[in-house]
Amino acid sequence: MNKLSKLISSLSESETIAMTRKSNEMRAKGTEVISMSLGEPDFPTPQHIKDAAKRAIDNDYSHYAPVAGYPELREAIVDKFKRENNLSYEPANIMVSNGAKHTITNILMALVNPGDEVILPAPYWVSYREMVKLTGGTYRIIRTNIEQNFKISPRQLDEAITKKTKVVILNSPSNPSGAVYTEKELRELAIVIKKHPGIFVISDEVYEHIIYEGSHFSLAQTDEIKEQVIVVNSVSKSFAMTGWRVGFMAAPEWLVKSCSNLQGQVTSGVNSVAQMAALEALTGPMDETVKMRDIFLKRRNIISKAFEKIDGVKVMVPQGSFYLFPDVSALFGRSFNGNLVSNSDDLMWYLLEEAHVAAVSGNAFGTPECIRFSYATSEENIVKAMGRIADALQ
Repeated sequence: MNKLSKLISSLSESETIAMTRKSNEMRAKGTEVISMSLGEPDFPTPQHIKDAAKRAIDNDYSHYAPVAGYPELREAIVDKFKRENNLSYEPANIMVSNGAKHTITNILMALVNPGDEVILPAPYWVSYREMVKLTGGTYRIIRTNIEQNFKISPRQLDEAITKKTKVVILNSPSNPSGAVYTEKELRELAIVIKKHPGIFVISDEVYEHIIYEGSHFSLAQTDEIKEQVIVVNSVSKSFAMTGWRVGFMAAPEWLVKSCSNLQGQVTSGVNSVAQMAALEALTGPMDETVKMRDIFLKRRNIISKAFEKIDGVKVMVPQGSFYLFPDVSALFGRSFNGNLVSNSDDLMWYLLEEAHVAAVSGNAFGTPECIRFSYATSEENIVKAMGRIADALQ
């Protein structure tokens, strides 16, 4: 007899976490594995942010925090949106949660009923699909490919919308592809959204500060659909604060209140010390963030050029985030020692076993012809990993 609920039984383990676990097991047995699977900056949290957390401890930030976030942090988020995105919100439009993952889950659970549809442009972040399952809703996937730079067209979006559509999730800059939608492209998508006033868009912008060409444009900056757009962001990627677990959203006040009610019953407010650290991140200097971006740019160029030299691999040079998502489908059908590599899962495991490089299959992101490589690791590791990969794929 299955003792678990049908809901929990339906959920899949995060493929990135599964690969990290397998890599750690191999390391424990003495194998030198280079991890290019986990998506987090390999930099320490900037010192001024850590100092703010220490002050918070000394100042006795040790009690329950307001469910929606400390007032001063919500004010700082309002200022951030105005300063960096030219978006006007009030503190009542802001809510702080335990990371962007928690934020998106709150939103989906507040909006989606069983039978409602959530549109996921593929490639999509691995957790979106499982989050939708938690609501009892269903997901509809829009396929893209490397030839269209992994970005959906207005026509594709228009054709995917049905009477059941409730939410569209858009991620720019993208995990896993590194694609960045331009202002023109987002305004064209907004024209489609405007025709459906009952649809909401979750705009996941957590890689906002890791863009290499041009500047970030938020879908919420298209005034005609601002009330339909829920902006999600966090301090995790921009400030190397993945473990602090602080994310936030900007949304209509009625939705913030509903999500606050939900969060109040499940987790209550975010860690009080982490909130003070996030406050410093959003109001303090950005020097370390700029340095990180510049280092990621150098790494991007190294890994992109290395993959471009490998026969059978198609590369889209990413405009943002810290992932490369090459199309490796031309390699399917080859074999090694009698073992057939028929899909990206097979190739992913082959690279782990033969090259001792950990990556994540494109199946996890709804794009099975690709594999995701994170270059949030040292330049030395990238060069060494690419040498091993090139040898393994010959």
